[in-house]
Amino acid sequence: MERTVSAADAMVTAPGTGTPLLDGMPRQRTAPLPVAPTPPRIPAYAPAARPGARALGLLPTPADTPFTLGYAAVLVVTSLFARYADPSLVHSLYQESSTDVVHLVRSPVLVLVASALWIAGGLTSSYALVFLLVLPALERRIGGRRTAFVFLLGHVLATLATEIPVGLAVLAGHLPGSSLHRLDYGISFGVAAGLGALAGLLPPWPRRAVLTVFGGILLADLIQFTDPLSNWGHLLSLAIGIGTWPWVRRWQRTARQGARAHG
Repeated sequence: MERTVSAADAMVTAPGTGTPLLDGMPRQRTAPLPVAPTPPRIPAYAPAARPGARALGLLPTPADTPFTLGYAAVLVVTSLFARYADPSLVHSLYQESSTDVVHLVRSPVLVLVASALWIAGGLTSSYALVFLLVLPALERRIGGRRTAFVFLLGHVLATLATEIPVGLAVLAGHLPGSSLHRLDYGISFGVAAGLGALAGLLPPWPRRAVLTVFGGILLADLIQFTDPLSNWGHLLSLAIGIGTWPWVRRWQRTARQGARAHG
């Protein structure tokens, strides 16, 4: 007895899909299996930084500017002492700390260090403000030891470059012997060198603006001829800072690479 096969029974379906295929036809394409959509990745919630937090992040901290804050603390102490101590004692200390020719010949290292412990004009001096703006920014970019090196480089070289000609002029008879005891102390040479170095790490337009404004102020002081040796020293120390651009740029790259490696 023959079994009658209906068209529905003879229908062949695609494996795993149930899709009917035509019997007796060549192999036909089948629709791919449906794939469940991948749920979108939801990023972790990161709250936006508050404006106050961003502003606080610009302030120097002991972690990122130890040299600047430590040095600033010393300068605050010496400035308060100079303001409230006996004037005759303060003047005597200024004289002993002066980087004049006589002291440079007797004890050059001691007097070069001691002269950098005072701020000429005290805490209200313009160089005190520049110190607080420039040195933290430079230290964050190249580190504390390198910032100290730039500061001392400007302080020492500009001092020697202005005082050695005085000694030679006295020996030649062009200046009186009293010029050997000239009162000279303060942080201005080191600060000017730091500003010159920092300018090399800025974008072109801010760099030009900083150098134009600060250089113009120094030139105006020199034209007034009130203190030509100090005025020349400030220009020299600014030029010394500019001369460190290859170093500070390389140091900044090194510091960034180190930060990425530890991050």
